[in-house]
Amino acid sequence: MFHSIEKQLSRAFRDHIQARYGVDLPFGVEQPRQSDFGEMAVPAAFQLAKQLRQAPRKIAAELVDEVGPVPGVAAMEVAGNGYINIRLDRGAYGAALLADEPEATVAAGEKIIVEHTNINPNKAAHIGHVRNAALGDTFVRMMRALGQRVEVQNYIDNTGVQVADVVVGFKFLEDKGVADVKALLADSSVRFDYYCWDLYARTSGYYKDHPEALQWRAATLHSIEAGEGELSELAHLVADAVVEAHLATMLRLDVEYDVLPRESEILHLQFWASAFEQLKERKAIYLETEGKNAHCWVMPGLSEEGKVIVRSDGTVTYVGKDIAYQLWKFGLLGKDFYYRPFRKYADGRVLWITTDDATAERGDFGRGSRVYNVIDARQSYLQDVVAAGLRGLGYNDQADRSVHFSYEMVALSPRCCADLGIQLSEEDRKRTYVEVSGRKGLGVKADDLIDTLIAKALEEVDARHPESPAEERRRVASQIAVGALRYFLLKFTRNSVIAFDLQEALSFEGETGPYVQYAAVRARNILRKLEELGEKVPDFAAELSPEAMARQLQSEDFWQLLLAASKADSALERAVAAGEPAHVAKYAFQVAQAFNNFYHQYPIIHEENREKKVFLLWMTDFFRRQLERTAGILGIAIPDYM
Repeated sequence: MFHSIEKQLSRAFRDHIQARYGVDLPFGVEQPRQSDFGEMAVPAAFQLAKQLRQAPRKIAAELVDEVGPVPGVAAMEVAGNGYINIRLDRGAYGAALLADEPEATVAAGEKIIVEHTNINPNKAAHIGHVRNAALGDTFVRMMRALGQRVEVQNYIDNTGVQVADVVVGFKFLEDKGVADVKALLADSSVRFDYYCWDLYARTSGYYKDHPEALQWRAATLHSIEAGEGELSELAHLVADAVVEAHLATMLRLDVEYDVLPRESEILHLQFWASAFEQLKERKAIYLETEGKNAHCWVMPGLSEEGKVIVRSDGTVTYVGKDIAYQLWKFGLLGKDFYYRPFRKYADGRVLWITTDDATAERGDFGRGSRVYNVIDARQSYLQDVVAAGLRGLGYNDQADRSVHFSYEMVALSPRCCADLGIQLSEEDRKRTYVEVSGRKGLGVKADDLIDTLIAKALEEVDARHPESPAEERRRVASQIAVGALRYFLLKFTRNSVIAFDLQEALSFEGETGPYVQYAAVRARNILRKLEELGEKVPDFAAELSPEAMARQLQSEDFWQLLLAASKADSALERAVAAGEPAHVAKYAFQVAQAFNNFYHQYPIIHEENREKKVFLLWMTDFFRRQLERTAGILGIAIPDYM
């Protein structure tokens, strides 16, 4: 409702300014510095003053006199040197919220592609991957909540160096072939992605002591790219099994995808070959003839030596394949994948995966108008190379609409390391945060972290609700744990380094997921308790007339609480524009705070005045709905109890 009035107000002023002064003036409706100045402020007079060479206050007075009535606005006042303060009609506002039945949003407009998670399928997911997935998934939910059409892709780099190194570990360090790895996969006592985690670290360590072993990596990469031989078959076994594990991990966090494009098809369906020919033809890359990059195909201009796209041995680098993938996302490659169903989600939606099988289905994927790549900040240079590749081919508009949705790393607090049983040196215990490294085998596997959070949450749930069924308590603990993890990873802006702290994340007090969940549970419980006392939840529309709303909202406290709870769409649109899920997390916390203040201040169920009691119950229900909706956008479920 608040956002609807904001948009109507902006439109009314913009149309009037265009007609009156012949100026197309883009401006934003602002929040006044103090609540007693009104609910909104229009700064248009200050922007017009520069063009009209008139005093802002004079222009503001003209606008107030001439702009005409705006639905929901009670008064407009000139303030200070030229601000226009807006006061809303409180009764009409409350009545409109009461009558407003939220409709399911229908996705429309341009297709937006968001690629996120994209974990190398060579080992178990870790906490850094969870931040990527939480950010990407929440950003998708934010845009879909605004009715935007979004396609979610999770790119599977199943032909890269990381997978090759695990294959090297199996074949050359452990002397395991295809049959051995299949037997390992069939062994239910072995967590295959965990096994690969340790093997990858061991292989990386072996290279350090035996640099000549890097020839094994080169041979493996050649076999994988050609799609031939035992090494290639091993790579497919490893990657496919680890992808299954990753999807299971992400499903625990309620993260889902539309399609899994695989790097193997980018090679086998000649995506890269097509992109390579375009890059050569348009002279976006050149063949280096001397120096350390001799016999490499190089993209110039990005550094003194340029960026290698194709190595001297003929293998393509990650970024080369990514240029081909980015071209496909925009529908610029003239090629498409084949697709096969990979799995069904609980709601019946199909997750598709690419294949090079020409008998498989075609799909309606790619061909986006905007593309967001959720990749950590350390990959900024490589994302610049991808954009430079598009520009080199003449696709400047698409390069401008290629967004690197970057984020900083996740570390651990020393206290969290202790909670997780990670041994630290005396020096590390004094640090603000401790960095982890999957390559060195030092890190926190995502499933281990989730399991620990669930176990800690379950201790609290068991203590509070020992009478509830064990399975139910486990489900509630899981919802609290996932809410705690997702909120912690979302509440910081993307350019912040996070030091994850398990105890802080799980706290029921402060800016946490459980605090938001607890506020929504409280709101539900008030309505449940009313029915337990033998009363029905009132028919709010029948009992709260606009006049009754106006009477109750004369209370400044009630009015400010209602405003706080009704700004979800406004907060959401600003968060999408800024590309900051943290803004939605902050808003959820503010609404939870507002409700908790309301809950403690007013005897909702025991209020004796009927009109006021019905109003308080309606406010409770409105807070509940807003908390549930906002938490849902953050990917946080509301448990039955806490």
